[in-house]
Amino acid sequence: MRAGSRAAYAPGMSLSLTVLGTASPHPGPGRPCSGYLLRGGGAEVWVDAGPGTFAELQRHTDPARLSAIWISHLHADHSADLLAAVYAFAYGGLTPHAPVPVYAPDGCAQRIAAFLGRPDAAFLDGILDFRPLHPAHTARHGDLLLTALAVQHDVEAYGLRAETGGRVLAYSGDTGPCDGLLHLAAGADLFLCEADIDGHHDGHREGEQVHLRPEDAGAFARQAGARRLLVTHVGPTLTPEAATARAAAAFGGPTATAREGDVRAV
Repeated sequence: MRAGSRAAYAPGMSLSLTVLGTASPHPGPGRPCSGYLLRGGGAEVWVDAGPGTFAELQRHTDPARLSAIWISHLHADHSADLLAAVYAFAYGGLTPHAPVPVYAPDGCAQRIAAFLGRPDAAFLDGILDFRPLHPAHTARHGDLLLTALAVQHDVEAYGLRAETGGRVLAYSGDTGPCDGLLHLAAGADLFLCEADIDGHHDGHREGEQVHLRPEDAGAFARQAGARRLLVTHVGPTLTPEAATARAAAAFGGPTATAREGDVRAV
């Protein structure tokens, strides 16, 4: 089931979401990994930097004018294109006027430095300003308020709640079933939620479920009172269409599939 519409971004939208990538756990032709452009309150935020999303970001905005970058967790399918951003900002003529704040779990800068064979991350100071996330972390850019809520995964991970102009977007990041999702998505106008796995036993940490089934995504959307559900990060054992249909049945409300290039008003 698909609800909502695809439209070009309009400056009058109080809050909008542009889908850059949705694939899990690796990119495919025309389908980058997780990444989104969030616009609202005078701010532009790149949310998750999965492989392939930096190129897609450039279709929609100049990366040098980003207000911030927000990374849910440090798995490569959500963060690896930070390397592309480093090369663009440092060597590719896209240098921002001031270092771009990067909200990410602690250690993100050190991972980039290690990959590039640098002894420390000081060389990034002129282009990126790393700010470690923590539970209930908040940041404001213009009139856009970003709040991080801890979720259940096999590494430190956060969901995002973004608010401006009376509109609320909730984004699950990668997570298993947890109470944090109810707080994250409470009353959200749009709940962008992963539906990665087909059954309970796909993706565990010592017996703990660390991804959501489509039915889980729909149930949490219903319990949290979200108004609309947008299904993303569908893994290889499912099709996006099947995952969306299953999530819709559990939610009982407007449900759509996140697709690359979608621009949705929140």
